[in-house]
Amino acid sequence: MDGIAEKIRALFLVGVTLAAMAFGAIALMKIQVVDGSEYLEKAKSTSMAQQDIQAPRGEIVDAAGNEVVSNKVGYNVILEKAFLPSDKQEINRIVLKIAEILEEDGVEWIDTLPITKEKPYEFLDSRDGDIAKLRKNIAVQPYATAAECIDAMTEQYEISEDYTDRQKRIIAGIRYEMYIRSFSLSNRYTFAEDIPMDTVVKLKEASFGLDGMDILEEAIRVYEDINSAPHIVGTVGSINADEYEELKENGYLINDVLGKSGVEKAMESELRGTAGTRSLELLDGTVVSDTVTEEPVPGHTVKLTIDMDYQSKVQEILENHIYWLQNQTSTKKKGENANAGAIVVTDVKTGAILAAATSPTYKISDYLDNYSAVANGENSPLLNRATSGLYRPGSTFKTVTATAGLNYGIIDSSTTITCHQEYTYWEDYKPKCTGFHGRINVITAIEKSCNIFFYETGRLMGIDRLAKYAELYGFGQNTGIETGDSAGYFATPETFRERRLEWQAGLVVQAAIGQSETAVTPLQMAMQANTIANRGVRYKPYVVDSVYTYNMEELLSVTSPKIAAKIPDETGYTFDTVITGMEQAANFLPYSYPAVKDYYLDYRLTELPEQAAIKTGTPQMTSAEDTGSAFIGFYPSEDPVIAFSGFVEHGEYSKFMIRQIIEAYYNKGYKVVSPVMTAAEDGTGVLAGLTESAE
Repeated sequence: MDGIAEKIRALFLVGVTLAAMAFGAIALMKIQVVDGSEYLEKAKSTSMAQQDIQAPRGEIVDAAGNEVVSNKVGYNVILEKAFLPSDKQEINRIVLKIAEILEEDGVEWIDTLPITKEKPYEFLDSRDGDIAKLRKNIAVQPYATAAECIDAMTEQYEISEDYTDRQKRIIAGIRYEMYIRSFSLSNRYTFAEDIPMDTVVKLKEASFGLDGMDILEEAIRVYEDINSAPHIVGTVGSINADEYEELKENGYLINDVLGKSGVEKAMESELRGTAGTRSLELLDGTVVSDTVTEEPVPGHTVKLTIDMDYQSKVQEILENHIYWLQNQTSTKKKGENANAGAIVVTDVKTGAILAAATSPTYKISDYLDNYSAVANGENSPLLNRATSGLYRPGSTFKTVTATAGLNYGIIDSSTTITCHQEYTYWEDYKPKCTGFHGRINVITAIEKSCNIFFYETGRLMGIDRLAKYAELYGFGQNTGIETGDSAGYFATPETFRERRLEWQAGLVVQAAIGQSETAVTPLQMAMQANTIANRGVRYKPYVVDSVYTYNMEELLSVTSPKIAAKIPDETGYTFDTVITGMEQAANFLPYSYPAVKDYYLDYRLTELPEQAAIKTGTPQMTSAEDTGSAFIGFYPSEDPVIAFSGFVEHGEYSKFMIRQIIEAYYNKGYKVVSPVMTAAEDGTGVLAGLTESAE
């Protein structure tokens, strides 16, 4: 009996097992055969996409830690392909609606299409490269007109003929921008940036019919509304196609911003930050999950060597002096055609830039809002004259000639040369001096700026040895400043050949006094003064003091002073001699200054607490009659703290700014008074009150 029960139980288990297997087979057949196409379609319609999350750009602060460039939370209108309809007509309707809402509120959207907004369509000026790329991108003939380009885009983007011409142009501009910005699932399109809250509300109210549009809170670059040091600070901008080809390998996207000039460009790697990652899962074209898989890391904060308060004071000093020169009322006025200039102040011990003023200047906000107006401004405000303005140094160069002459033994501290106002070494070439100085040594020659003394020193030395010292002082080469500069050149036979000019032996005497084919920047002149103050040690100038984490909680790096060159003191008294001459120049009051007491109340350097050391110059600009005004110097002459230089184009009396530059540095409460024109009793037009200090 037990055996029969066991057989029945075994047969039952076998039956259950076979039934389960049969059921599984039927289910598998249903999945593979009956529902196979459905599951395959689902598998095919599921996809993943990744988007970069923009990292906040690092901030820029001045030497005192005050914000110069910061970020604010702003609202950006974006389009996301994952949520945007695929129908071209519907895309056109959406982008036009967004543009019309923005236009109602006077908000501009991104449109770089190089074609005018209205008929008759024309290509925009100075956009040849963009025009050529447009023709290539939309596959029209290389000679296609602007109107033909609009027609081609109307066809390619399926822009309805029911739209007006203006609406067609709006849609074409946006659709083309989406194309060149590589709009895709992984790359959203930024439609407009930093829109006002009222516009945000309107767009959100209309968002039901604007699939694919979103409004994000993102970091917006904010520049302090200052007009001092915009060239040093710099700006950011969109990445163009050429830049993208080089930068994409470094992880940049076409929609990223990039430092375009100044510190923004020079410190791009520190300021940029690291983008985060956002992962999207799509099923049948619909986003089913949206996850931030990696948070963005903000860029680093860059601290400058420039104190913006002092920088602003130096800017005012320069602009006030130019204003005064232009508004003199004296019949004996000089330099009334002054229209531009620059001042540079450095830290003697390190080479750090403390101020770099240039005039005319501009506000970065104006540059961003209306680039054309700034670019076309009078006297080229975009030129950073402090670092890239090229000028003859004039008599300020005599300190270089003196250094070389002393070191080579051409002269010593007691060597005298007689000045009878005319240099008579050659029969057919007799260059002049501005005075009749008699028998003088090198110290007096620096003090009174005697041409004859340095003509003779330069001739005896020869151009090759003089050129060597010009190079040691940094002329004819870039200084290495982070933001870039002009190298300039020195008057040598090679320089003349490069300019297809004829070199003559007698030109060495003009080179010796900073004339002829010599061109230097105010920055190079400041470093020349800095080098003398350090008795031959020339530092590499810099504007970046240090780098911090975004919130400045952690110091990451500090710029260490770097020695660019050392000029030996072959005599043991070379630099002492040059400095003594510069000290006497600081105390010298020429008789040619009428009503000295009325100028600047009081510009005289003898009124300073300690001794200053300077050298001035009146170099030729376009002709012997058209001159500029230059100076170099440092203070105090014993254990110097600051070195400085300045140049006023077509101007005069630049020396009058030196005391203000020094006082402004030492007195943080220093107040530069606005120019007030008065008339002295002798008829000279003067500017009163410029050295008044705050209590």
